[in-house]
Amino acid sequence: MEIEVLSVSGKSVTVLQNVGPTTSVADIKKEVHKANKLSIHRQAIRLETRGQTLKDEETIKSLGLRSGSKIYVKDLGPQIGWKTVFLAEYAGPLVVYLWMYQRPWLFYGSGADSVPTHQIVHIAAGCYAIHYVKRLLETIFVHRFSHATMPFFNLFKNCSYYWLFTAYVAYHVNHPKYTAPSELFMYGGLAMFLISELGNLSIHVALRNLRPPGTKVRRIPVPTGNPFTILFNFVSCPNYTYEFGSWLGFTVMTSCLPAGLFAFAGMYQMSIWALGKHKAYKKEFPNYPKGRKAIVPFIL
Repeated sequence: MEIEVLSVSGKSVTVLQNVGPTTSVADIKKEVHKANKLSIHRQAIRLETRGQTLKDEETIKSLGLRSGSKIYVKDLGPQIGWKTVFLAEYAGPLVVYLWMYQRPWLFYGSGADSVPTHQIVHIAAGCYAIHYVKRLLETIFVHRFSHATMPFFNLFKNCSYYWLFTAYVAYHVNHPKYTAPSELFMYGGLAMFLISELGNLSIHVALRNLRPPGTKVRRIPVPTGNPFTILFNFVSCPNYTYEFGSWLGFTVMTSCLPAGLFAFAGMYQMSIWALGKHKAYKKEFPNYPKGRKAIVPFIL
């Protein structure tokens, strides 16, 4: 069986010889790489020039291709590893916040570091460090990524969001004229933050254990023996629910408007992601629990 591979512009890339029914899209990518040195991570294989990108595990048989069929390859452009992007996203806020925590003269003027610092400012710096150190460690030891790479431009887009918002929040919380909230807000928000951080970590570990190493197996996430995972009974993406809870707690704890803006900007984006994942779960699993919402129990 012969299959011709063309670029989306219609130019012939290569003709695959002796293709069998079990030949996968991943195998085709390797052959395309041999033909024109285009990295497999930059390739999107399609049945039509503007069609959906095929999954690596799909085969010639499952796609209904026959001898003489044509498929198309799109160059996705420069790519970068998901793990690399995540590490850059999370290392930046850690450095930026802790630097501004020192009240550098560049932002606050000379002598700002000698102004007495309220206890909540130290607690907030500790919480910010805990959050992003946790994220870095999860990226290295917990997360299993479905895709190896993403477009290189995403590095700048994602880092800009996290780094600049961190500078905005840190500038206000660490300002010499910052006004501390009441102890009720301070300790209530701190408790919410810490509980949500533990919940977020618990969900990430539970999701990791759903997928055996080196596979792309997908299963319906369900509660485990960890009480924090009970939230799976109510929402499809409890990691996002806990993430918002962390930043809502940080906002209450510091009573800082920029922190609140960051929390709700994140909630908006996470809601979009959660709704997409919730829809995908229902489409993929006919027996998916009908009572679950996407991110907010009983509401959204």
